[in-house]
Amino acid sequence: MDQMLTIDEIKDRYDSEWILLGDPETDEQLNVQGGTVLFHSSDREELYRKAAELRPKRSAIVYTGSVPEDMEFIL
Repeated sequence: MDQMLTIDEIKDRYDSEWILLGDPETDEQLNVQGGTVLFHSSDREELYRKAAELRPKRSAIVYTGSVPEDMEFIL
């Protein structure tokens, strides 16, 4: 999986999955616009383990599913 994909292509291919992207492309607000898919899984913990194993120099993690309206995020 060394092909650069747009975020729309990633969402089409990997619906409701956690995606580890290498060399992510971002816009001015740092929204992910694309990247190289290094790993994908429906299990977030599995993705985190793989990220720790691969230790990519530049990466981003994206979830392609829908987020429940009542969910809160802590950054």
